[in-house]
Amino acid sequence: MGRYSRILAIGTAICALTTSAAMADLVKIGVLAPLTGPTASDGEEFVRGARLAAKEANANGGIAGHTFEIVTADVVDHSAANVTSAVERLLGTEGVHIILTGYASLSMFEVELMAEANMPYIAAGPSPQFAGIVSGDPSAYDCCWSFTADFKGYETDVTPTIEALLAAGHFPLDNKTVAIISSDNPYSKTISEGMKSAFGDAGWTVTVDELVPFGPVGDWRPILAKVRENPPDVVINTDYIPSNAALFTNQFREDPTDSVVFLQYAPLVPEFVELTKENSDGILYNAIGATLDVDAWPRGQEVAKKYKDEYGVASGAYGTGLYEMATVYFEALDKVGDPTDHDAVGKAIVETKRPVTSGFLEFDPATHVARQGIDHVPVTFFQIQDGGGVMISPDKYKSGEFKKPGWMSE
Repeated sequence: MGRYSRILAIGTAICALTTSAAMADLVKIGVLAPLTGPTASDGEEFVRGARLAAKEANANGGIAGHTFEIVTADVVDHSAANVTSAVERLLGTEGVHIILTGYASLSMFEVELMAEANMPYIAAGPSPQFAGIVSGDPSAYDCCWSFTADFKGYETDVTPTIEALLAAGHFPLDNKTVAIISSDNPYSKTISEGMKSAFGDAGWTVTVDELVPFGPVGDWRPILAKVRENPPDVVINTDYIPSNAALFTNQFREDPTDSVVFLQYAPLVPEFVELTKENSDGILYNAIGATLDVDAWPRGQEVAKKYKDEYGVASGAYGTGLYEMATVYFEALDKVGDPTDHDAVGKAIVETKRPVTSGFLEFDPATHVARQGIDHVPVTFFQIQDGGGVMISPDKYKSGEFKKPGWMSE
């Protein structure tokens, strides 16, 4: 071999080693998201939030010598088959060392798959189902953590909030009656069943109790006809799909009853107001994990601004949420150093104790679920006013006051 050939060979070898080292330094962050289907608007937020965090980390030189790339897998309609396929795709992708999601399945069965694969996993799906899986043997699930706090407040806090608004003189209460409508999925059904118990314990009567099949709803008028037969003081629908909740709102406004209307989750998604326009003014909703974009919580304001500056639109709960999940991972990786040491990364995540967009994040070691409460992640209540959500409770974070809906009589 001549001198030129030897130099060329050495140069090629160095290039190959450099390329290999660079590839080794790239960590892929898997994101499970509904990229198609009825909740695709949420899925878009999942991906945007994670990409924003990765872009920011890379621009700052990476974490512990590593840079990041987002890879996605579509869970479509959250069915077991589609979630399993998406999980297997990410688990089989070389270089994936963490998987994030807003929600994949609503039963959280994929936590078992992550534990079997020893894959660090941070999710914001239904926390009761998550806790039910983990609490039997927490040490077997050191991979997996719920960014969403305990859901109990979804079941219990609507009743006292309505009664507090009544006591403040915002509207009359004729006979303590409530119509409750739900979708047949673990998230919506668990919350509606808890609400029924809470209202019953407070002396309320449930006048309509309807459960619709999970998935797109084409017409709410038959159920609304039942509601109008005996107009209740409060109407509740826990179907979380934005297009379903928007159709419900628009059809309710065709002939509204003199009722307070509360919807579960859907109004947090910007798509909801786009579909309802002025029809949704006056609607109540709440959230465990909403961005606290208020003066009292600078972290919420900071990340909300970053997201809007990057994408030109405000985030719902999940754009900022996935951003924060990624930063939780980055902090764990910074402590551990080696992204392939999944055991150490999973265990480092539990040490998280800091402000995030939704409150102060700290995990319960018995369930791996974020702690809920006014000093951790609060239950926040909103009312849509002039096309935007105004936080009316709790007092610590509220940005405005409740206004009597225009469809209610004086």
